[in-house]
Amino acid sequence: MRDLIQISKTGYEKLKEEYKELEKERVVVSKRVGVAREQGDLKENGEYIYGRQRLGFIDGSLGEMRGNINRSEVIDCRTVKTDQAVFGTVVTLQDLDKQEKVTYQLLGPNDADIDNDSISIYSPVGDAIYMLSVGEKGSVTIPSGEFRFEVISIAKSEIE
Repeated sequence: MRDLIQISKTGYEKLKEEYKELEKERVVVSKRVGVAREQGDLKENGEYIYGRQRLGFIDGSLGEMRGNINRSEVIDCRTVKTDQAVFGTVVTLQDLDKQEKVTYQLLGPNDADIDNDSISIYSPVGDAIYMLSVGEKGSVTIPSGEFRFEVISIAKSEIE
């Protein structure tokens, strides 16, 4: 049995919605391929060739999404404990070199989004933060060099 992958309730609902939209697209593309097939010579039929390629991509994406949905452990991030940096918590770090604060929400690979200050617990920084408590220090090598930090707060999320 494969391990469950933690995902926020919000991320899970978003993943299910993306899956439904892709299923709808599959129906449309499949109809187009059928119409293109009826036009004759398939070797030079660009719409048929492109449609078949698109169907392959959609089917692969649906399979991956279905696997992610089936292996998901849905977590309400508003209810997680905050004594340690765990999935769903919002962690504020003090950069020990730049003396700047940075805040991340720790999420899973299916709903992390660095543009919205959420990172995967499996990313290098997320892994370095994971299970630390307020006052603990850590470091991790990132593309720009060594990131040395101290955990200065851990809070619950405002999103599910």
